[in-house]
Amino acid sequence: MADGTRQAEPAMNPAVRETYGPADLSRNPVFGGGFINFGDWQAIDLTRPLDETDRIRSQQDLYRRVLAAAAPPAEPAILEVGCGLGMGCALALDAYGRATVTGMDIHPEQLQRARDTHADLLRREPERLRFVQGAAEHVPLEKDAFDAVISVEAAQHFPDLGAFAEETSRVLRPGGRAAVVSFFTVDDAPGRSAELAGLLDTFANGLDIARPVRHLADALTGAGLTDVAVESIGRHVWPGWDTWLSRWWAPETWPRNFLRAYECGILDYYLVTAQQPR
Repeated sequence: MADGTRQAEPAMNPAVRETYGPADLSRNPVFGGGFINFGDWQAIDLTRPLDETDRIRSQQDLYRRVLAAAAPPAEPAILEVGCGLGMGCALALDAYGRATVTGMDIHPEQLQRARDTHADLLRREPERLRFVQGAAEHVPLEKDAFDAVISVEAAQHFPDLGAFAEETSRVLRPGGRAAVVSFFTVDDAPGRSAELAGLLDTFANGLDIARPVRHLADALTGAGLTDVAVESIGRHVWPGWDTWLSRWWAPETWPRNFLRAYECGILDYYLVTAQQPR
C-alpha cells in the first residue's frame, strides 16, 4: 500500500494520543536526538558524568542490538512498528546500505514529525524510506513483504499482543525474523498491575500495560513463528537509564522507580526474537 494512502484512523489509547501528540514526548530532555527509548548503556561508562552524546549513543545502541538480533539479509526490507520520529529507520538505512525501510506508527502527529525530520532523506531516497500510519494489530501492508519486523520500546502500549503477533507473521517473508524490545513484568503473579501503578505514573494512567513477557512469546509462537527466544537485557538498560534520570529527578520519584521495580523483581527489559519458517 503506497505511503500517503488515506485510511480510517486506527483507534488509539487516549494516553498514547496525548503523550505522543500534543505533549510530544520527544521534546523531553531525558530523551535526545529524536529517539524515544531508555537506551542500551552497555558500552557507556556510568562512573563518569553523562552528557547528551552518551544519551544518544545509548538509544542508537538499543537499535543496533535489535537490528543485529533481526539479522536481516544484505538487501533487506525492514518494517519498524511504532517508529516515532523515524530515527531508528534512518539508522537502519545507514547500517544496511541497500535496505528499504518502512516506518509505521499509529499517531499521525508522530508521522508528520518523522516526515519533517527526514524530509531531505525522503526526497533523496524515495524508494528506500517511507512512513505509513497503522496500528500494531492492523498493519496496512502486504503479506510476505518484509525480511525483518522490529519494534523498539513500543510493545508496552500495544493493546493486543496476539493480534500484533499475527500481523507480524503475516507480513514476514519465509525465513524473516522479528525482534522486539520493551519492558514487561517478570511474571503474571496477582497484583502486578497494582504494584506498577503504585510505582510508575505511566502504568497508573494507562499509557503502559502491565503484562508478563511470556504473553508476547506465547503470542509469537501461536502465530506460527518459530525459534522464539526471550532475553533479559535489563542489566544493560535500567542502571544507565536511572543514572541519566538522576540529572533531573531525586531517588524514589516516579520515573526512577523503573530501576526500583527491576530491583524488586517486578519489571524487566527484554529482547524477544522469532523467525518465520522457510
